[in-house]
Amino acid sequence: MSVQSVDRALDVLEALSEHGGQAGLSEIAATTGLPYGTIHRLLQTLLARGYVRQESDRRYALGGALVRIGGVAERMLAVWAEPYLARLVELSGETANLAVLEGDYVVYVAQVPSPRRLRMFAEVGRRVLPHSTAVGKALLAGREDAEAVFRRTGLPRRTDRTITAVGELLEELDRVRARGYALDLGEEESGVHCMAVPVHDGGRAFAAMSVSGPAERIDAIDREELAAMLRKVAEDFGLAVLHP
Repeated sequence: MSVQSVDRALDVLEALSEHGGQAGLSEIAATTGLPYGTIHRLLQTLLARGYVRQESDRRYALGGALVRIGGVAERMLAVWAEPYLARLVELSGETANLAVLEGDYVVYVAQVPSPRRLRMFAEVGRRVLPHSTAVGKALLAGREDAEAVFRRTGLPRRTDRTITAVGELLEELDRVRARGYALDLGEEESGVHCMAVPVHDGGRAFAAMSVSGPAERIDAIDREELAAMLRKVAEDFGLAVLHP
């Protein structure tokens, strides 16, 4: 049985996250559907505990107390993910990764490398912009603020295949939603291809799981078979996180 005040406080924190980490009272109300008075009372408690801070323009932002909790949660997430990533490596023969969104960046939180001599590494803890990665596109495809993220980051070109136009990227996210997986075809690193799917914990996508490797080896795997593998493992992991 849920506790209403806790549910509502979490709704406020998730609303701030959905707005890129900061929002005004009216934006929080529009996202949560809660009355202004209720939101104000919740924010006062969250402010006092350091989970929210108030900016000079009176907007509210996620606070530093979340960093401490988030760091521990990411480490635990990496531990929980390892056997699922290992299963992906066994099925595909290629490196498997888990990544999350932190603000406007993708952060790799776990990896199990391919046993092959020539293999791909995305260093755990590495932060990259989402527009040129499969994991980033898989995560942003389910978010309403994807365009705002793209406009804030400026879409720097990583390779000659990087998509750097906002409109083209939004069309790519439409394709990701339609087919259920995202691709990076040498957009982050030349000669490296990657496929990713979101990991859901019942509703939202809290992470993305991917397989990456040399372009010729990834392209040799039947794309739909690889996507089915990824979706099954990601679904199993999401259920394990939701119901440990």
